[in-house]
Amino acid sequence: MTKDITISKYNAADCEAHLDELAGLLHACVEDGASINFIHPYSHEDARRFWVKKVLPRTGDDALTVLVAELGGRIAGSVQLDCDTPPNQAHRADIKKLLVHPDFQRRGIGRLLMTEIEKVARRLGRSLLTLDTRSGDKGEPLYQSLGYITAGIIPGYSRDAIADRLDAATFMYKLI
Repeated sequence: MTKDITISKYNAADCEAHLDELAGLLHACVEDGASINFIHPYSHEDARRFWVKKVLPRTGDDALTVLVAELGGRIAGSVQLDCDTPPNQAHRADIKKLLVHPDFQRRGIGRLLMTEIEKVARRLGRSLLTLDTRSGDKGEPLYQSLGYITAGIIPGYSRDAIADRLDAATFMYKLI
């Protein structure tokens, strides 16, 4: 199935040109219960604001890389690589916001995005990748299957997107 998926690196102009689709992707994931820093109620405009304020300003150099997966002419997913690290951590980067639209899940898009973002990290001279995920979430087995190792779990780390409860977070890393 992954042969029909195209992965593109989006710069600020690309993000701006596809702003409504990217906002739709983020909104759909939050509505589906994804633990990606946002809670209900979360509007399409909230998602749009995230891309405008938090992503677009940072995509002008290699500080933040945005990869977007398209399938059938639609944005199906995205992932971000945050290389904005202090001088003593220039060897590492953070994986952020792996998003796969609920309409496109279970087709290998998340795996493909992760594989491609690791290639970007290597090209940028990064040798350590870190990420966090809600403990027990859909992404955790994917990350483990890609070789990410659990560094630790913090209980009550973040509020659930929908339910009134605090969820644990699993922090993971991978040497590449």
